[in-house]
Amino acid sequence: MTGVVVPPRVAAVVAELAAGDEPVCAYVYDRAVLRSVAARVRAALPAGAVLLYAMKANGHPAVVAELAAAVDGVEVASGGELAAAVAAGAGQVVFGGPAKTDGQLAAAVAAGAVVNVESGFELRRLDLVARAAGVPAVAALRVNRPGGGLAGSHRMAGAATQFGVDEADLGAVVQVAAGLPGVRLVGFSLHAVSNNVDAVAHAGFVVDAVGWAVAAARRWGVGLEYVNVGGGFGVDYRGGRRFDLVALRAGLAGLAVPSGVRLVFEPGRLLVADAGWYVTQVVDLKRTQGRWFAVVRGGTHHFRLPAAWGYDHPFGVVPVDRWPYPFARPQVAAAEVDVAGELCTPRDVLCRGQVVGRLRVGDVVVFGRAGAYGWDISHHDFLRHPYPRMVVV
Repeated sequence: MTGVVVPPRVAAVVAELAAGDEPVCAYVYDRAVLRSVAARVRAALPAGAVLLYAMKANGHPAVVAELAAAVDGVEVASGGELAAAVAAGAGQVVFGGPAKTDGQLAAAVAAGAVVNVESGFELRRLDLVARAAGVPAVAALRVNRPGGGLAGSHRMAGAATQFGVDEADLGAVVQVAAGLPGVRLVGFSLHAVSNNVDAVAHAGFVVDAVGWAVAAARRWGVGLEYVNVGGGFGVDYRGGRRFDLVALRAGLAGLAVPSGVRLVFEPGRLLVADAGWYVTQVVDLKRTQGRWFAVVRGGTHHFRLPAAWGYDHPFGVVPVDRWPYPFARPQVAAAEVDVAGELCTPRDVLCRGQVVGRLRVGDVVVFGRAGAYGWDISHHDFLRHPYPRMVVV
């Protein structure tokens, strides 16, 4: 396993943090990286496509604001995310996800969001909310198509899941929509997967999804204005494989989107992963039963993804020369090290078996590609340790 090269901007932040009296524990987010990745993703999409940021990947206000300005809008999946998107000045908002409450639907209508509707029941509730507000709701039906999925870490469609309307029931739900005066049905949402790293396959999925949406709209009498193909652009945390945006662009080059139809993409992970680093300081270094452990001020309650997915997240080392104690500094050289956190559980491990040239107590380890699904999905309050600092550069 190879380590992470720590960018000079991040190393400078680490050096500043390490000058304090408390062990370093922080997330560092880089606005310039956010803008750069957003520009590369947009360039890979067809002309006129709508690019939204899926806020579930990282809801830090500075991150959301930066991307709201760099893309066309924000996709949200809760009332809290909706409020944050509005506060960030998002130009367009799409509200997706299951189990929306009446209050959340009302807030979506008030914000002018497109609601990706998950069921006929939710559609009827949206109609009641919209008529009570005196404002028409704009809705798309989320559809779970047999065979409409992709390979990835999480499949939302093409399998039995809680997401969307079963394609077999689509005609009946469209008929329900036709009888609801408070709802304007504009098309379909077909988000299918999380973390697919095969850009060629993803392009094929998008082409197929657009073709399916055009045919379904014709069959069921829907005035098609909107096809949302979701996100799912993946990140390989363990190796050097990249979601190939050049291949995605080539695969979408011949895509024919009907005039007047908005083709919507809503990636999250790829837009923010490389713009974030989780940095944490070694507070102990010891060998037990044949393995070296670097125990750090932090862990999976801050950065849960490695433990949740069962993989080892590579890290880099930023040396810290300051040593405040009057005794020898523990260190290890040219050895495999496991990085473990401060929690009272043996599952609090961020990486196993990475070879380090040298690592000492007091040095800082830096986990790259931590900008997506890092802090936001972690169990922050277990054992009530202090939160990491949030630094935006």
